[in-house]
Amino acid sequence: MRIAVVGAGGVGGFFGARLAAAGDEVTFVARGRHLEAIREHGLAVRSPLGDLRVAPESVVPSIAAIPAADVVLVAVKLWDTEDVAAQLRPLAEGGAVVISLQNGVQKDDVLRAHLPEGSVMGGVCYISASIEEPGVVRHHGDLQKLVFGEFGARGAEPSLRAGALLDRCAAAGITAEVSADIERVIWEKFVFLVGLSGTTSAVRQPIGVVRGTAGSRTLLRDVMREAAAVGRARGVDLDAGLADERLTFCDTLPAGMTSSMHNDLKRGNRLELPWLSGAVADLGAELGVPVPRNRAVADVLSPYVLGAPEDGAA
Repeated sequence: MRIAVVGAGGVGGFFGARLAAAGDEVTFVARGRHLEAIREHGLAVRSPLGDLRVAPESVVPSIAAIPAADVVLVAVKLWDTEDVAAQLRPLAEGGAVVISLQNGVQKDDVLRAHLPEGSVMGGVCYISASIEEPGVVRHHGDLQKLVFGEFGARGAEPSLRAGALLDRCAAAGITAEVSADIERVIWEKFVFLVGLSGTTSAVRQPIGVVRGTAGSRTLLRDVMREAAAVGRARGVDLDAGLADERLTFCDTLPAGMTSSMHNDLKRGNRLELPWLSGAVADLGAELGVPVPRNRAVADVLSPYVLGAPEDGAA
């Protein structure tokens, strides 16, 4: 299978490298120092499941350098989605299916606005991985899973293209499944992620502190309840007790676990806030769903959206 991975960071780098090691023709799109390091030494993946190295010639500096693909995996930061979507049109018109592994619930709306009808398949990933240094991706722990499926296929059998990708994932040792209700799966992850990212960032502490303090625990619960309420207002089939179940799940996480947004905040990097709690706030206003907790989180963190303010630090 010809696979293009747009964004060779922790997510794209890990899953792309596994597929390449299984014999698929994988091309990575990278930039900056990461691109130069891969061109010189190849892409290295360090993982408890086994280290990998992908050949230097597998990386290109732009989507335009990829002549054709069967599958495109999008793994860039959310603020790059609009720009990437416009560039993907030639590949999609050539028959490629585009699957976003990004966080958020608006990513596929952006892709579908630019790409031919039916070319976008829903997807989510579950993994902790990051760029350790230019040219090197570090997989933390052994969790690695993809879930994907066709939109509007609730209860249906997997499509041929979803089944084909599932087979390639199996060959690569990637835990994967096809969902017959991928929108629900995307929102279920979103509810948890909004809670984890919003509270760890606003409190400036890992999940152990957040869940172990009465006030911040209530904040965590309420942020997730609001996100779930917005999803239901959008017509997504989310269980009534989803937020409480996710809160119980948070009690099982390592106390030191935090979110990538909290890490970005500490480093002074740009935040995906507008697509997380900010998205809940915006969608809530649009749908008439009260979301005061997410609005507060978005407002409190708003000075840091583009990075640490020049006259201060996170």
